[in-house]
Amino acid sequence: MASALIRERLKGVPSRPGCYLMRDRRGVIIYVGKAKNLRRRVQSYFRPGAKHPPKVRSMVDTVYDFEFMTVKNDAEALLTEASLIKRHRPHFNILMRDDKRYLALRADAAADWPRFQCVRIVRDDGARYFGPFPSSPVVRAAKDFVEKRYGIRGCDAVEPCAETHGHCLADVIRTCSAPCLGRIGRDEYRARFDEACAFLEGKRPEVLSEVDAKMREAAGKGDYERAAKLRDTVFALREMTKAHFVRKTPEMRRDGALRGIAELAEAIGLPEPPRVIECVDISNLFGTHNVASLVVARDGLPDGRFYRHFRIRSFEGADDPRAMAEVVRRRYGPGSTLLGSSPRADLYICDGGITQLRAAREAFAEIGVADIPTIGLAKQQEIVVLDDGRPDVVLPRDGEALMVITRLRDEAHRFAITYHRSLRDRTIRESVLDAVPGIGEAKKVKLLKAFRSIYGIARASEDEIASVAGVGAAVAAEVLRAARSASAEKR
Repeated sequence: MASALIRERLKGVPSRPGCYLMRDRRGVIIYVGKAKNLRRRVQSYFRPGAKHPPKVRSMVDTVYDFEFMTVKNDAEALLTEASLIKRHRPHFNILMRDDKRYLALRADAAADWPRFQCVRIVRDDGARYFGPFPSSPVVRAAKDFVEKRYGIRGCDAVEPCAETHGHCLADVIRTCSAPCLGRIGRDEYRARFDEACAFLEGKRPEVLSEVDAKMREAAGKGDYERAAKLRDTVFALREMTKAHFVRKTPEMRRDGALRGIAELAEAIGLPEPPRVIECVDISNLFGTHNVASLVVARDGLPDGRFYRHFRIRSFEGADDPRAMAEVVRRRYGPGSTLLGSSPRADLYICDGGITQLRAAREAFAEIGVADIPTIGLAKQQEIVVLDDGRPDVVLPRDGEALMVITRLRDEAHRFAITYHRSLRDRTIRESVLDAVPGIGEAKKVKLLKAFRSIYGIARASEDEIASVAGVGAAVAAEVLRAARSASAEKR
């Protein structure tokens, strides 16, 4: 059965594509997975009565906590999963633990006669990269298409010449513009190369329409073999030329974010794009360690310099609307230390529904701040909630506006959970190790550094504890007893 912590965490998982990371009691990542629907997938692990295979059952029994991240599509989820597995090498991820990397297309625009190469390592070398992409056939099909359509050379000679041509078949079957024979000048070749890059960036949709028309024409004439090949080509090119790859350049991220805040302003009726957006999330576990996080996006991108944590002071217990109101007063009320150190918001987002939104707006009215637009973001449906008489707003699922606000909401959630976890762990440390005679601050630091957490200490032996802390057997036994007792209480 899922622990109370897991059950509480499951409430915040969205129904979106993404990746999830399972952690054990030491905080170590033991499994990384991906899903088209995070909520459905993660809940399936902890469903009462679920009949898992032995490996999955063993993993689920070891999970103490988990975290997640959302992405835009399935391909991004696959690539993100692979990257996380390679970075953390989780114990339960048997597959994808080798060093295989996905293919990308590399185009070195600085070369005299640039060409496309299939590569598995994307370097910061000034070249243009398209991908990486999970499907190798897609990348190879895209390379083959642009070489044939735009006459881009496929040979690997640094400076193609007549000798190169003697070993080349591409010119014979007229798929290469043959710069090695002087049939095309550098300027014209460069223009073709630039057009090929523009196509791969998704800027020439009419080319895809042409290929699709040829496919339909072939099918109409009964040439089904050619139609099938063109169908596969169309599919590969559509996948390859999607606008959003996992590896986005800073310029692409910035441009997408700027489009997003412009779309958001239009959707919710703001006079201009919100250059500074604040988002607040409330976190508590059955009313304990009631905390809030405030995260900031500038020009649509998160800016960690202005993130803030709040420990809710005005009451005890779980009451998200009251906590939201307290954050508003402490952020913008008279005497707030944040007024001069953080930029004023052009849009304030409450992570939650209508009750959190109304509480925030009432707090703004109470402190005399009436010019900061405030909205809510419903957690499950991801609908923009308004309370000014207008209907709620459903943003396009594939739009940049939704990406901007859900990315910020997820960041607020992550920031709040991280703070909540640190407070919880600090309480455990203070209430356990500080109460053991013979364990002072220095020995406590040594133990936590060596075993990473109380749960790590609980899994150690008395001899290991005695060796690390430099204490006798009796003190080590008391440390182990206290750590195991605290761990058992948290199950």
